[in-house]
Amino acid sequence: MSESDRLDIEAIMRQLPHRYPFLLVDRVLECVAGQHCVALKNVTFNEPFFPGHFPHRPLMPGVLIIEALAQAAGILAFKTAKVVPDIDTRFYFVAIDNARFRKPVEPGDQLMLRVALKRAFKGIWKFDCVAEVAGQEVASAEIMVAPETKAPKPAGEAG
Repeated sequence: MSESDRLDIEAIMRQLPHRYPFLLVDRVLECVAGQHCVALKNVTFNEPFFPGHFPHRPLMPGVLIIEALAQAAGILAFKTAKVVPDIDTRFYFVAIDNARFRKPVEPGDQLMLRVALKRAFKGIWKFDCVAEVAGQEVASAEIMVAPETKAPKPAGEAG
């Protein structure tokens, strides 16, 4: 694995348009274009959702686990497409199938995000995604993303 397969938080922020408090990928450990991505999210007690979910037992909401997986899939999609997101280029989360939640995710957990490109067809990219804590699966889903398509502006038209 080369160093280019690893991304720190600054490189992640160049690959994803998300920012705090919605950036849910802290580090990419491995990302092989057209194949797979392994990333992590450190789940800390000071996450903005914990005071309300739930005050008596803080748990990471399942929808945010899925969002973290979708962000890891987005990183793989950008790397595979060989583009860096900008104002005119981004991938959108368009579908989720077969989502399963197996164990709760709590403060102090390290969420390992594993995504694999299953196929890309007619502009829809499909990924098999698994989230793990300490080697045990906590959630899984098939996630689909699609690139934003903006028609180029005619010459001379103001932006």
